[in-house]
Amino acid sequence: MAKRKAAAANENPMQDLIDIMEEIGLPYAYDHFAEGESPEPPFITFLIPAADHFGADGRVYLKIDVVHLELYTDEKNPEKELLIESVLDDHDIFYDKSEVWIESEKLYEVLYSFERKVS
Repeated sequence: MAKRKAAAANENPMQDLIDIMEEIGLPYAYDHFAEGESPEPPFITFLIPAADHFGADGRVYLKIDVVHLELYTDEKNPEKELLIESVLDDHDIFYDKSEVWIESEKLYEVLYSFERKVS
């Protein structure tokens, strides 16, 4: 058991999400880009704003993260949306999708929300 814990400690717990971001191929950051370092759109951010664990017998039985993947574009970009959806579909990820115009930033935000099992 100690070997398993040591091996798990050396792995990046978000590597699966990073792999998905790399596969999408757009500039990305966790939560936000540093001030002044935001790339030109389109770009994506992702974050884990909550957990939705499954419990049994007074303890966490299955750890589940809620993931937000946010696509930012300066104009409606169905091609980039289809790219992201294709990657999520290839990974068998069930997602919800919403969209909003952020007037102060002059950007569209397309939000993909999904859950992932924490290893």
